[in-house]
Amino acid sequence: MTKPNTIPAHIIASIRNRKNRKSGALDIVLPEEQGLKVASYNVHKCVGVDGKFDPARIAHVIREINPDVIALQEADTRFGERRGLLDLHWIERETGLCPVPISGIAKAHGWHGNVLFFRNGAVRDVHPVKLPGLEPRGALLTELELADGTVLRVVAAHLGLLNRSRQSQARMILDLLQLRDEQPTLLMGDLNEWRLGNRSSLNSLASKFRGMPSAVPSFPSRLPVLALDRIMCSHEGLIEQVHVHDTALARIASDHLPIKALLRTHSVVQAE
Repeated sequence: MTKPNTIPAHIIASIRNRKNRKSGALDIVLPEEQGLKVASYNVHKCVGVDGKFDPARIAHVIREINPDVIALQEADTRFGERRGLLDLHWIERETGLCPVPISGIAKAHGWHGNVLFFRNGAVRDVHPVKLPGLEPRGALLTELELADGTVLRVVAAHLGLLNRSRQSQARMILDLLQLRDEQPTLLMGDLNEWRLGNRSSLNSLASKFRGMPSAVPSFPSRLPVLALDRIMCSHEGLIEQVHVHDTALARIASDHLPIKALLRTHSVVQAE
């Protein structure tokens, strides 16, 4: 009897593609004319896999992606003043991206390490949320008015390492969204969830985020086998496919690879 293969297919594919990644040929360029480019990136406090603190590398990876909206995690120091670690003026000058402003913070870029950048639009509302759990975790609920006038809600989040915490955090996000008007919504961030099934926080989130594209492995960046980073949407058709941003620089700048997708703006209008 043949022994069943219990190793997930994406892990096998990552191992097989290890040699091919040296050429940098695995990155996928998204056709910008077909929609808005959205992305999520855990920058690991700007410390690369080589142990070097280098915010400039993170900024250059962001410029490689050239997103219209991007959610970053671990962009601030974790404790104390939660000082921001990136050069926001350089990022705005080089990419045209502006951070969503958060009131009540002095030196941090975002909220509990989460910062959301956008281009060619305006912020209609922003609501920082402290998520429950043993670790300091948070989320940003932001409503953006895009350049073409459409309105999009973005939840930028970083969930905890413990399954119990992730379940509580997912329920809090869903409860907060339940109190708001129905609107096309993206959830982007490091959800730290690799499981599927009833014990997975993804199972809870699926009740709201029905348009859930297939996950792509993004961690660890040198040989990605776990799909910890996610881009999820509330309506079918907003996003068709998520890709990993797999370049030579991204593989060393952080222990996570960025992920990216195209948002179909015509679907945003239809979903409203």
